[in-house]
Amino acid sequence: MTEPLADKAAFAHRLIDWQRVHGRHDLPWQGTRDPYRIWLSEIMLQQTQVVTVIPYYQRFVSRFPDVQSLAQAALDDVLTLWSGLGYYSRARNLHRAALTICAAHGGRFPRQFDQVLALPGVGRSTAAAICALAWGERRAILDGNVKRVLARHAAIEGWPGDARVEATLWREAEARLPGAAPGANDLAQPPARSDAGASRHGNDPDTGSPIAIYTQALMDLGAGPCARRRPRCSQCPVASDCVAYVSDRVDTIPASRPRKPMPHRTSAVWLLLDQTSRVLLEQRPPSGIWGGLWSLPQSLDAATEARIRAADGALEKLAPIEHGFTHFRLTLEPLLVRMHLVDGSQGLVLMAAEPGRRWVALDQLASVALPAPVRALLVLVRGLGDGEQRPGEQRPGEQRPGEQRPGEQRPRGRRPGGQRPRAQRPYGLDSLEGT
Repeated sequence: MTEPLADKAAFAHRLIDWQRVHGRHDLPWQGTRDPYRIWLSEIMLQQTQVVTVIPYYQRFVSRFPDVQSLAQAALDDVLTLWSGLGYYSRARNLHRAALTICAAHGGRFPRQFDQVLALPGVGRSTAAAICALAWGERRAILDGNVKRVLARHAAIEGWPGDARVEATLWREAEARLPGAAPGANDLAQPPARSDAGASRHGNDPDTGSPIAIYTQALMDLGAGPCARRRPRCSQCPVASDCVAYVSDRVDTIPASRPRKPMPHRTSAVWLLLDQTSRVLLEQRPPSGIWGGLWSLPQSLDAATEARIRAADGALEKLAPIEHGFTHFRLTLEPLLVRMHLVDGSQGLVLMAAEPGRRWVALDQLASVALPAPVRALLVLVRGLGDGEQRPGEQRPGEQRPGEQRPGEQRPRGRRPGGQRPRAQRPYGLDSLEGT
């Protein structure tokens, strides 16, 4: 179903009016025209929720306040700050892009759309968002939230990831852009400084250009009232002519991604711990899963493994760790090795620290770029060394959940042990990360 063009223009005006009153205005990357900070926030927000991004963004701009400082940093430092945010290719591309900006653009963020689009890790929608929010350019965006808003309002059926459906959505996005009023884009003004004294513009509800406000409104509507689950249509400023809402199809538009069996992989990892509580880490290859991060070795040479397995009490299998990626699930099977129980361990320690490997004290892990599940495992191992309780272990005299003490009466109408205990999530599953 296609709307008349006049209605599409009214769509933008209603969103702008709604954004001024009900939109988000206090996010740390708002209120600036600095393209560096807008770029950084847009990359971090790819497939990641705002509440997760905020502390990472704040730490990142504190450490790297401009593109020059990011370009001068070591990739390992960048990955360390990114550790836990997932999709680590974003961090690698940020660093590559910063180097490109300094080499090809004199350290100034490129001003032209095609130049922004050419940066590593920047796609069409991200480049459009940067140009719209930083300079008020009339550019259409189409991230996941915006796809849902447009698909519902125009009743565009099908999965938005399908090429034909996405092409239709791009046409809708372009057609609904607000018109350019004289002087509205304010392109003659230079970008504001990147420091705290930068003038407010871009997505600011009072002084921003119409396209910047409209762009932010689309993002806010998709993240709020037009959420994927349990949308709040009564709070939507365009519900009156939303075809999905009027025809009671909000729950079915857009269609979900076609389901495919999720591949599963299993990998053993060696957790070598020496007598001084240092663990052996190995740097992953620059590209691929956890590219450039430090992780636990997946293999040892045959002689070293044989000596470890022959040592009495040196090897312990820890509980498996489940971790979800975008396209597959991974089970890590940690093998804890207490090196001081292995014959000739001093020689093994020296031999194990080959190029690309390093020994790191468990209390120094905060400065190392680690994948989230590996960090969680090492924090647990450090806690066990401090005498903490192992998962599932019961201390002498400790009451298990739901266990009734002698002479104790349970309140009527309650399940044994009170409320149902919340299921404990496996390490690393709080963020589905890719490469």
